[in-house]
Amino acid sequence: MNERSITILDTETANFVDAPIPYDIGYQIINPTTGEVKCRRSFVIREIFTDKELMSSAYYAKKIPQYWEDIKAGKRILTSAWNVRKQIAEDFKEYNVDMVGAYNMGFDRRSTNNGIRYITASLVRWFFPYGVELFDIWNMACTSFLRSKHYIKWALKNGYVSDAGNIQTSAEVAYKYITKDNDFVESHTGLEDVEIETAIYLKVLKCKMKFDSSVTYAPWRVVQEYRKEFDL
Repeated sequence: MNERSITILDTETANFVDAPIPYDIGYQIINPTTGEVKCRRSFVIREIFTDKELMSSAYYAKKIPQYWEDIKAGKRILTSAWNVRKQIAEDFKEYNVDMVGAYNMGFDRRSTNNGIRYITASLVRWFFPYGVELFDIWNMACTSFLRSKHYIKWALKNGYVSDAGNIQTSAEVAYKYITKDNDFVESHTGLEDVEIETAIYLKVLKCKMKFDSSVTYAPWRVVQEYRKEFDL
């Protein structure tokens, strides 16, 4: 049997925030301990991306021209949602994938399931292959290095605080912290965001702190509790 692998995935979506439908799905399959990349794919979902009315609701609609350029250049593949689901199932089998994660997996799970239900009129209701375990890199990060006094002090010093007064824990800010690059700006395109999410995943493993990888709601609350505990 091939060695075990995991997948890290990201989606960019259209439609409403509480009912997202993906037009961009990027993922890479990696060795779960070393981060060695075994497979990388970037798909643009034809049924969604070519629907002008639906895409007008995309938060990053301004990126549409760049997507077309990337498709023409072969950087991304324009295909059906069904083909993407089929390719993922084949890749998971070939590379012995038993887990798939994302930064805020609750959102990506919802968007991928919404997408396949929308395209198939609910004939197919679940996007990922049966039995694959889901994990949340956001929760992993919030319950490990993002709850540290060092991170919280750094976030306060650099102004990474929400309008509500909470320490920011987005993938962009977490990546700025681990790379010491305050000028970094997240791409908000599937495969490119997967790369920074993979780096955050590996950071969690490297820091050797206990963490929670379950898919949960609002893991940022953990960081706020530690901020109170540290009296910062």
